Amino acid sequence: MAIISAYVMPHPPLAVPQIGNGKEGVIPETINAMEEIGAEIARQKPDTIIYISPHAPFLSEYFNISDGAEAKGDFGRFGVVGASYKTTYDTALAQEIIRSAEEAEFPAGVESTADKALDHGMLVPMHYINKHFSDYKSVRVALSELDAEAHFNFGKLIAAAIDNLGTRTVIIASGDLSHKLSESGPYGLAPEGIIFDREVMHFLSDGDFKSLLAMDSTLREKAAECGFGSFAILAGCLHHGNITAKQLSYECPFGVGYGVVSFTIEDNYRSLARRSLEYRIKTGQMLPCDKPDVKKAGVFVSLHKDGELRGCIGTISPTKESISEEIIQNAVSAGIYDHRFPPVNVAELPYLTYKVDILDEPEDITDADQLDVKNYGVIVESGFKRGLLLPNLEGVDTVEYQLDIACQKAGIAKNEPYKMKRFKVTRYE
Repeated sequence: MAIISAYVMPHPPLAVPQIGNGKEGVIPETINAMEEIGAEIARQKPDTIIYISPHAPFLSEYFNISDGAEAKGDFGRFGVVGASYKTTYDTALAQEIIRSAEEAEFPAGVESTADKALDHGMLVPMHYINKHFSDYKSVRVALSELDAEAHFNFGKLIAAAIDNLGTRTVIIASGDLSHKLSESGPYGLAPEGIIFDREVMHFLSDGDFKSLLAMDSTLREKAAECGFGSFAILAGCLHHGNITAKQLSYECPFGVGYGVVSFTIEDNYRSLARRSLEYRIKTGQMLPCDKPDVKKAGVFVSLHKDGELRGCIGTISPTKESISEEIIQNAVSAGIYDHRFPPVNVAELPYLTYKVDILDEPEDITDADQLDVKNYGVIVESGFKRGLLLPNLEGVDTVEYQLDIACQKAGIAKNEPYKMKRFKVTRYE
């Protein structure tokens, strides 16, 4: 799955300092959680961020996808001058979503609207993301008045389009919770509001999308919420992923509920790597391989913590009878036996991220011109000395540098002759 993470984020305009003018201090946990998300997305470096906004141009029985090459927006309607934002749309992904919808005869696409400006449902999350990372394209999608199942199915179409293109994508489900949580709030108090917020945060934090989608529509209506449709689309986007959900914050000042939840998505291989190391550290045993692959291959497993390498061990050729068994072995080795780092301890486990590279069969090459640092890894050999460097590594921008590092790892001197092999990988990160 090319969706690398997803987040539920609220959109109170007062969270933007130019608007809050100090009042944002009333929601410190919300602000901190959104800052955390911005920093996390900066580490992930997605190609595209999809913003699902309840305040995007809205149609009753159709899911609108904003068109054009770019769009702008500001907080002028909130009396603020100068807080303006601009985004470049990912037209290729938008068109793929539209194509998927047309193929499924699903009511989603581009319907011209008078207002092309970015809405505050997108702008508030965007403010906190762009503080940390802005080198991405976006897609903005709206809700409709159709039922929860339709919103869920729209999310499934979005996920299929992302998979078709392989775009590294983050999903932002923008939405506030109940607006009826306090008698002193602008919308008054309704007991359904408290129930709605409690249940939604429970279901989201557990990744229990089935229960979320089954929520009573009457309860939602009496709670006066604006985020449920966004959450239902997000559920569809994540329906095939191995998800780890985490509540980052919940606050309800002014009678309005603001919830922030993160969703880490792991493919089966990364999930297996994580489970393998956690099982080994917690039990002292190796994780049993219940469903081994039929294929064999060399595998590298890399661990990162706070964006920094925490361990990496791999095998150039298969040493086990399946890729799954290779991952189990190398994940444990990366966490415990990489001599460059101390062994991972149990307290670190929640903060680790995993990358798995499945190696294709290496092929002999005779000239460095046959290398490409983005597409090919390299193996250098001189007698019994051998070094390997994976492709597409941050900071490795030239073939010369790639070969220098591989030779250093092998212990091959600068003027010492060596043979070369190149290989491709399938990367899961």
